[in-house]
Amino acid sequence: MSPDFLSSILLDGLMAAIAATGFAVISNPPKRAIAVSALLAAIGHAFRFYMLHSWSIDISSATFIAAFTIGMLGVMTAKLVKCPAEIFAFPSLLPMIPGVYAYKTILALMQFMQENQDTATMNRLIVDICKNGITAFFIIFSLVIGVAIPMLMFKRLSYTRIIKPGH
Repeated sequence: MSPDFLSSILLDGLMAAIAATGFAVISNPPKRAIAVSALLAAIGHAFRFYMLHSWSIDISSATFIAAFTIGMLGVMTAKLVKCPAEIFAFPSLLPMIPGVYAYKTILALMQFMQENQDTATMNRLIVDICKNGITAFFIIFSLVIGVAIPMLMFKRLSYTRIIKPGH
């Protein structure tokens, strides 16, 4: 692994941590949960970056694996931080939201609605709408399923206070 590639991975993780911190602060969690959100985002996003550039894997599969990793780490750290895993796992996912793909979908859709002459341009725009829209959908789907699986499978390991009936 070259030093340039390693620095790119670390920079990607740092930027994701900064974004996750901003998203986490919005919901006013305990301060210890903010740091965990940043750490999980850095790990998940950097891991996705590594997979995309080293394993020749598509973005939705890499996103699923990264979201699953965030979910597993979230469940494992929930008891340590004494917060539900959702408090810091969800803000950690937000830097992986496919904003560029969604933007390109809407942009192509607006251009398509304005175009009324050139059939070749309209065909290209339809392809752009479908390609970017489907990519955005599958990335979001991968985020949701990837983080939900560990949280549902290991719910008992997560920090939850079980209240017994009658107490």
